Amino acid sequence: MTPVADTRIEELTLEQIMGDRFGRYSKSIIQERALPDIRDGLKPVQRRILFAMNKDGNTYDKGFRKSAKSVGNVMGNFHPHGDSSIYEALVRLSQDWKLREPLIEMHGNNGSMDGDPAAAMRYTEARLSKIAGRMLEDIDKDTVEMTLNFDDTEKEPVVLPARIPNLFVNGATGISAGYATEIPTHNLGELIDALIYLLAHPAASLDDLMKFVPGPDFPTGAIIQGKDGIKKAYETGRGRVVVRAKTSIETLRGGREQIVVTEIPYEVNKAQLMKRITDLRLNKKVEGIADARDETDRTGLRIAIELKRGVDAQGVLNYLLKNTDLQINYNFNMVAIDDQRPVRVGLKHYLASYLAFQKEVITRRTRFDLRRAQSRLHIVEGLIKALSILDQVIATIRASKNRKDAQQNLVAAYDFTPTQAEAIVALQLYRLTNTDVTALEQEQAKLTERIENFKRILTDEKTLDRVLKREMQAIKKEFANPRRTQIEDTVQKLTVDTRVTVADEDVIVLVSAAGYIKRSSIRSFKASEVGDNGLREDDYPLLLEQTTTLSHLYMFTNQGRFIYRPVHELTDARWKDTGEHLSQTIDLDDDEVIVKAMLLDKLDLPGTFIFATSDGQVKQSALSDYQPGSRYKTHASVAIKLREGAQVVSVDYFEPEQAGQSVLAISREGYALRFAVEDVPVTGVRTAGVRAINLKEDDQLVGISLAGDGDHLGLVTQRGAFKEMAVSDLEVGARARRGNLVLHRLKKNPHQVVAFVTHPADFTGALEIITNRPAFQDVLVAEQRLGTTQSNGSFVVDTDTQGVPVTLREKLIAKVSEGEEIELL
Repeated sequence: MTPVADTRIEELTLEQIMGDRFGRYSKSIIQERALPDIRDGLKPVQRRILFAMNKDGNTYDKGFRKSAKSVGNVMGNFHPHGDSSIYEALVRLSQDWKLREPLIEMHGNNGSMDGDPAAAMRYTEARLSKIAGRMLEDIDKDTVEMTLNFDDTEKEPVVLPARIPNLFVNGATGISAGYATEIPTHNLGELIDALIYLLAHPAASLDDLMKFVPGPDFPTGAIIQGKDGIKKAYETGRGRVVVRAKTSIETLRGGREQIVVTEIPYEVNKAQLMKRITDLRLNKKVEGIADARDETDRTGLRIAIELKRGVDAQGVLNYLLKNTDLQINYNFNMVAIDDQRPVRVGLKHYLASYLAFQKEVITRRTRFDLRRAQSRLHIVEGLIKALSILDQVIATIRASKNRKDAQQNLVAAYDFTPTQAEAIVALQLYRLTNTDVTALEQEQAKLTERIENFKRILTDEKTLDRVLKREMQAIKKEFANPRRTQIEDTVQKLTVDTRVTVADEDVIVLVSAAGYIKRSSIRSFKASEVGDNGLREDDYPLLLEQTTTLSHLYMFTNQGRFIYRPVHELTDARWKDTGEHLSQTIDLDDDEVIVKAMLLDKLDLPGTFIFATSDGQVKQSALSDYQPGSRYKTHASVAIKLREGAQVVSVDYFEPEQAGQSVLAISREGYALRFAVEDVPVTGVRTAGVRAINLKEDDQLVGISLAGDGDHLGLVTQRGAFKEMAVSDLEVGARARRGNLVLHRLKKNPHQVVAFVTHPADFTGALEIITNRPAFQDVLVAEQRLGTTQSNGSFVVDTDTQGVPVTLREKLIAKVSEGEEIELL
């Protein structure tokens, strides 16, 4: 009868199965692939490569061998994975721009800083470097545990003896399941100095150790900024520093300059860096770069960035540092396998772990040497004894039947041990005649001394420490080299002047009442009809001014918000085009409109904005409080805190040198009040200001204007009347009062002020009245006579045919090109 197979079936949920299988997979990835061991700083594939090449005799003191042979040996005996992954690991161990102390020497193309791949393994040759020999030193003396390989045919080490602190010397990078590691390279000599100090001072603080190890030392050199980030990383295993290329500015013939880069940040791809710089030049993201060349040769890395004449070299360099990989953020995440577990390690943790491991290596090596020395001493003592009775020994051997019988007879007759008897029997006859008792006695003395020394190492901690210190000092003497990376305490803040990134060009800027904005070239403006500005018939410009691309545009809304735009970021449109509407990028309320637009040359001017609101408030705030934020392109910012129902009616820019200026406030009902600018305190952004004028219940503030005693005032009423009067007719007094009437009160259909402007007394230009239709009516100031405070002026607008006036302003004039004045409207 056929036996019934075991058909037991386990019922498990998908969650249980996935959790269990992924847990096993994760454990394998973490421990056996992606993360380095804290003791030797190697991942399994790297350890197997070094061990296999050493076992095969492929060492620094012998000739190079084909890489394919080494890869095949590793893959066939120790690492059952793809040959490409093994070869890539082997190549990385040879790259002197990735490792501070390469563990493999390679003949042939082993890649480049440009990201070029290495030549195929059949073309390249490799061998262990001299320092790699120290990683494998004494591995044949039972210094580390050995385990069976994947098919149980050979043994491989669990860890290498690693007589150099490889984890920090060569660093590590890797990603596993749930863990990642990023350990930078360090200077071997500095690490050994710190290890020796910690060996003598186990309670040493991090600050003490950082006197020896101030920070990473990258094979590519460069500059590290941010000592606080280094200290945090050494303390917690995580931290961030800035790594900046080493640059200089050279002067060329003809007064031009060029930026020269001689060292770039660690693991930056040089070819991609060059492409980025070239793209910035071709796309004109930065002005002034004439050419960018990679002049790297056998003498070292060199990138030359040639600049145009008169360009700010430091400004261009700052821009490149900020916008390319000439400066990067390096993030420490120092994770390693410690006692079979992934652990984030700091500097002292690692150094202490390495010292403990090296003590273990020396202890195991000493035990091995002790056993071998004791075994040899035992045999030497037997040989000395045998020589003292040589004739009897020979006679006994001759009388024996065979080798085994001879050994037994020697043990029985002369009290030799089996080991000694075997050594005596194994000696060839000529050795018996030539063996010198004196030499054996000298060897006996040396062995006795060595055994005593080994026992002291194994029983006395201080002796063990001295051995470890002496061996580390020897390694430092042989392999240490000067630091390559410069460390600076603080991170330098990069500021990029707009003039570096933007070409200084003259343009015409337009902001319309309906919210359209654009800039046009002078050529486009002069090639078109002035009135053919692309705006709708019911729209008109609030701002129309010639400026440069380096200027700054501020727009203030009636809802107490402001919108900022650098002029160079405005839509570059033909004069005939409409331009961009603010609502395309900024969310404005349905009833929110722009009440004032102005251009400023710089953002660090000492002036203030003076706001007036319909409820009679006035506020003064510094320009420095209105700097653009990071979201200025998509968000309007708060300019003033409004009371319920109030709106912003006017905004003026005031500078300290405008001495003798006063604030003129006029209400809709015709009340006017003058007071000093100094009476308005300078407050923050989110404030409502102070009382400017004391309004009646049914009155509201029309606006304010800055004026001096020699200025004139022009105002327009809702009935279309225009009035011109001297500002000096109104005395400067205290704010928050009712003020004086500047209109004659009529019982029927009284005049109300809708807008006003102040201008110099010698102004001979035209003022422009805009109605709600809109219609435009010019008023020549020279043709108007000065009125008194009690007059209502003369009618200049027919409200029935032209509409009700809503705005009064100076006629927009701009000087373009050769200085000619062109009427913009």
